[in-house]
Formats: sequence, C-alpha cells, structure tokens
Amino acid sequence: MIKDNFPGKKSLALLLDPDKTSGKDLKRILKIASGSRTDYILVGGSLTFNSIDDLIESVRSQCSIPIVLFPGNLLQLSLKADAILLLSLISGRNPELLIGNHVIAAPFLRSVKEKLISVGYILVGCGKKTSVEYISQTEAIPADKTDLVVATAMAGEMLGLKMIYLEAGSGATNPIPAEIISAVRENVAVPIAVGGGIKTRGEIAEAFSAGANLIILGNGCEKNPSLLEEACAERDAARQSI
Repeated sequence: MIKDNFPGKKSLALLLDPDKTSGKDLKRILKIASGSRTDYILVGGSLTFNSIDDLIESVRSQCSIPIVLFPGNLLQLSLKADAILLLSLISGRNPELLIGNHVIAAPFLRSVKEKLISVGYILVGCGKKTSVEYISQTEAIPADKTDLVVATAMAGEMLGLKMIYLEAGSGATNPIPAEIISAVRENVAVPIAVGGGIKTRGEIAEAFSAGANLIILGNGCEKNPSLLEEACAERDAARQSI
C-alpha cells in the first residue's frame, strides 16, 4: 500500500496536468520517467477541461509507476489512482479549501479511506502571482516570512496532517527558498514535499539537501524533459548521502 510509506525515502514525482498532457508528449515523458525510475506520477491541475480518469488510465497503460491523485478541484476526484492526496490549503483563509470541499468529497471518498493521505498545503510567494493564488482566492505567504511558514507547518502537523507540501505555484518565477525548507524540516517530523518554480538540477539538489523528502516537478519538465532524468540522478545521490 503506497499510503503506508509515502513518500518514504528521498523521492521524485512527476506532476501531469490533464489539460496539458496527452498523445506523443505524454508517451515521451512517461518513457523518460520509467527509464529514470521516477517514484510517483501525480495527476491534477488548476482547471478541468479534460477527464482525470482518462489521464490515469492512459498513464497506467504506458507505465507501472504508482499514480497519486493531486486534485485541483472537486471535478478531479477519482477512485482510480493508487493513492489520493487530501489537500487542505492551510496557508490561506478560504474555508472551502480548508474544510468545505472535504465535506462535499467525504461521501465519495469514504470507500477508499485506505488510499487517502492528508496533506497541509502551504503556498509560498516566490515571484509573480500564480494560478493557484487566483483560483484559490488566497494570498501566498511571502517568501521572506519564514517564521509564518514554519508556524503554519507546525500547526498542520499538530492537527494530524501526514505531510506538509511547500508550493511555490505552477509557473512560479523562483522555487521555495532552501532556508524555508530547512526551517520547516527542523520543526516538523512529518515528510515535506516541495514543488513549483524548480527549473535546474542545482535547485533540486539544494531542496533535497535542505530537507525535502519529495520533490514534485511539473512545468519544468514540460519545457525541459531531461530535467526529470537530472532530478532522479540527484535523488539517487541524496539517498546515498543519508
């Protein structure tokens, strides 16, 4: 069961947006993901023009990498993934994304409780305003407010959330600063995932070194598929250094 060990040791995930990934592009990136032994495929996005189930089935038909649902909204709920991230946007004050949507989704998800992983989603401002901020109608915590990020992560852990996700947002100018990752790592025991704005191998190495358990790549791989291979190489190096 993925839930029991997620994300476990230093891990790498590829995030696929159902509205941006299909056909030859999907085949190409999945071939790279399989060859580099990517740990997880996450599926989800901010909007929903295309079926999340169709993407999951397409991914499953082309590779054996575990699939984790990363739902951007209620239209992206699916029972077909191997695990489901139950996201609570704890950095914002939008009640729908703190608990409202969870109440609506609960009857649908009740039968797959063994797949659910509760995640404290913390949005950090790392440049221009991102789609996540606009869609969620929340403000990101400024990147220079490390103490607020840390306190938010601590609160999420004390509420019982099983993972903290530090997110710069899709298309962010910069990644989550290493100082923030390190500070959160020093103050929480649960796994830390980091995503958004990561464009280079050096940034991946820095995030792992700072304490990230899971690095999630999305837009960076769409523009530079070889980044996924480089990321997995850095993951392997990080595992050896433990």
